[in-house]
Amino acid sequence: MSAKNGSIKLVAGNSNPALAQAIAQGLYLPLTKAVVRRFADMEIFVEIQENVRGSDAFVIQSTSFPANDHLMELLIITDALRRSSARRITAVLPYFGYARQDRKSGSRTPISAKLVANLITQAGVDRVMTLDLHAGQIQGFFDIPTDNLYAAPLMVRDIKDKFDLSKTMVISPDVGGVARARGLAKRINTPLAIVDKRRERAGESEVMNVIGDVAGYTCILIDDIVDSGGTLVNAADALIAKGAKDVYAYITHGVLSGGAAARIAGSKLKELVITDSILPTEAVTKAPNIRTLPIASLISDAIARTAAEESVSSLFD
Repeated sequence: MSAKNGSIKLVAGNSNPALAQAIAQGLYLPLTKAVVRRFADMEIFVEIQENVRGSDAFVIQSTSFPANDHLMELLIITDALRRSSARRITAVLPYFGYARQDRKSGSRTPISAKLVANLITQAGVDRVMTLDLHAGQIQGFFDIPTDNLYAAPLMVRDIKDKFDLSKTMVISPDVGGVARARGLAKRINTPLAIVDKRRERAGESEVMNVIGDVAGYTCILIDDIVDSGGTLVNAADALIAKGAKDVYAYITHGVLSGGAAARIAGSKLKELVITDSILPTEAVTKAPNIRTLPIASLISDAIARTAAEESVSSLFD
């Protein structure tokens, strides 16, 4: 397979090698030979071991834990490709770290998502491709073309295969996620309810009320990021207390830091479904009620369309 102007080169950092390999297989292309390693003091060194002159290069790298290391890998790989005369460089970020810092949360605080966008742009990236940004307006933080892909079509297919939709209800875990939940409910033609919560401090949440009658329904919580898991666990408790039959959750990015996997495993959640935008930890892999939904086919299709100068948005029509 080749791009409209130049050959396609897929370069992977160390954030999610399994996903990078699956994307390459979907495109019937090998990953470009490259070395991404560290010196004794943890300084990052990159060497591209193939000719990439005039190529359409795609750097596959989630900026997940450890976020700063993986971000620096992305920037240094980009610099190496630019200095090796790649024609165009696209940063493929299945998970865009720092996206939750998309506004000033208080006095004298940064907008880190904008800072990271500036770093990526200044490093020499020509285009960004990412998945389910925490806030759509983050696209505007980049002064280069940015494609925000959506995991919703994959989730819709999975939900239709596994649930009786006549007895299913979509739930937003907070007021801020209503638009996302409403979009999913519309796609599968089910009712919608909202969990109203009050967050006392970062990483903790207290469920206050359920807006909507969930009694007798199989409830599906929908969101973009699960980190500590506290919101989902509290929401599941509240929904069960209101008479929900079972509670499931479909979340795009499984950050699942600290003891989140154990918290989910011991909760009333029947199942948490996450994508593999972030490489699952051993704890996540072993959790009996956490399942991973592959996204390689979605990203490989988007890369193929970008390389051929075709519409990416038509993937979601």
